[in-house]
Amino acid sequence: MNLRRVVVTGIGALTPIGNTAPEFWEGLTNGVSGAAPITRFDASLFKTQFACEIKNLNIEDFIDRKEARKMDPFTQYAMIAVEEAMKDSGLDLEKINLHKAGVIWGSGIGGLKTFQDEVVDFAKGDGTPRFNPFFIPKMIADISAGFLSIKYGFKGPNFVTVSACASGTNALIDAFNYIRLGKADIFISGGSEAAVTEAGIGGFNAMKALSQRNEDPQSASRPFDKDRDGFVLGEGAGAIILEEYEHAKARGAKIYAELVGGGMTADAHHITAPHPEGEGAANVMKFALEDAGMNPEEIDYVNVHGTSTPLGDVSEVKAIQKVFGEHAYQLNISSTKSMTGHLLGAAGAIEAIASILSVQNDIIPPTINHFTDDESFDSNLNLTFNKAQKREVRAALSNTFGFGGHNCSIIFKKITE
Repeated sequence: MNLRRVVVTGIGALTPIGNTAPEFWEGLTNGVSGAAPITRFDASLFKTQFACEIKNLNIEDFIDRKEARKMDPFTQYAMIAVEEAMKDSGLDLEKINLHKAGVIWGSGIGGLKTFQDEVVDFAKGDGTPRFNPFFIPKMIADISAGFLSIKYGFKGPNFVTVSACASGTNALIDAFNYIRLGKADIFISGGSEAAVTEAGIGGFNAMKALSQRNEDPQSASRPFDKDRDGFVLGEGAGAIILEEYEHAKARGAKIYAELVGGGMTADAHHITAPHPEGEGAANVMKFALEDAGMNPEEIDYVNVHGTSTPLGDVSEVKAIQKVFGEHAYQLNISSTKSMTGHLLGAAGAIEAIASILSVQNDIIPPTINHFTDDESFDSNLNLTFNKAQKREVRAALSNTFGFGGHNCSIIFKKITE
């Protein structure tokens, strides 16, 4: 079958280190940490008292107050990031076939704050069932894609992928497949998450998943470091406009990069722990390479899942060495979660943007907060510690893995005629 080509024509980002895509990229290349004490609620009794929150954001600068009240923060974040991406794409809604334009979004949790607040209010009451009429529409994960399609009039495929921390990448791969199979010409895709709440911090604390480095939040997310003690929770959204290549070319669109392959696997191992030898992670990278028709030697950068957990970082690096062999020593490898924290269902979206901009600008964002070598990792690997590095990036592969054993890998490369 003759598959169509898919390119990136617009990006938007709302992150703990920048509220637009250019600000996000500047934060990444300068090695900025987005971690700080939590401001949303009193976290003094929690084991973890910090997170990577979005900063200096006034929702009403982007969304009418009345409309914003109908949305959980995860949908608000989606709307803001997509507005930037749509403007960046230069799409004229009056000149495209809206029936061939769709939305595939990702969120691992959805409206956690809405659910928490409604249940708390009910529990504090006298038992009379009084719930906000927007409770269910605000909470359900698919509503973000619904709001986006309504705003832009996109009448093609419309849904949200839920595969924990792999959700954003899962959404991009689904959108990629729909376009190359001829089911649509354009997709709004990406992911959003807003889990910095009492329930979010408390739940992940109960699992012992979060760093507890309360005395030094900025250096708490330290992938590959010997003293890493868990991930740092983040929030935000990443939006990517994917478009069929000839469609984009015909309208004279700016093209950032080409999306050339994606892979999806399951560990079938444990609900939260990765496969110790990285079996699912290795297979998903192999499948992404096969899907792209590429050899391992054609990849220059791997943006790893790299959450800063004791088990996860080790299994992922094992998988990279298994897939890339000797070429692993020619790669740049980095974890941008060292700066942004872990955005859960939005992680794959913002890390895809980091990969796209790395390909476009020939710069590798660093893995910050490296202090002590861990003998679990081969010291000859280039894990891009502490400072961005300049090099040609012909193609970048981005990994995201989720609780439940979900694995996704996606590959972007420089556009060629």
